[in-house]
Amino acid sequence: MSEAVLTFLQILVVGLVTAALRGAPYLLFSRRPLPPVMDYLGAVLPSAIMVVLVAYCLRSVDLSAPPYGAAAWVSLLVTVGLHVWRRNTVLSVVAGTVCYMVLIRTVFPL
Repeated sequence: MSEAVLTFLQILVVGLVTAALRGAPYLLFSRRPLPPVMDYLGAVLPSAIMVVLVAYCLRSVDLSAPPYGAAAWVSLLVTVGLHVWRRNTVLSVVAGTVCYMVLIRTVFPL
């Protein structure tokens, strides 16, 4: 078997397993009400994940030397502001990421 075919088959298997794992909750809970713990996790986890991501992103910001993490803080404000205004997580994360990348490449180069 050629290397290209083997690579394709590996990607296909990984894709099928990923699709199956993501679809399993819909199959398991489609005909009955969700357990209370699942409702709780659905309500709490998105915010908890965002807090962890923010902490992870800001952990390496150097506040002792110029520009004092200005690109990270401006991008964080853009992300929070957009999310409060539009309530769209994808828009907020993408805009914050783009803002950060533009700032570190142009305004605050390392």
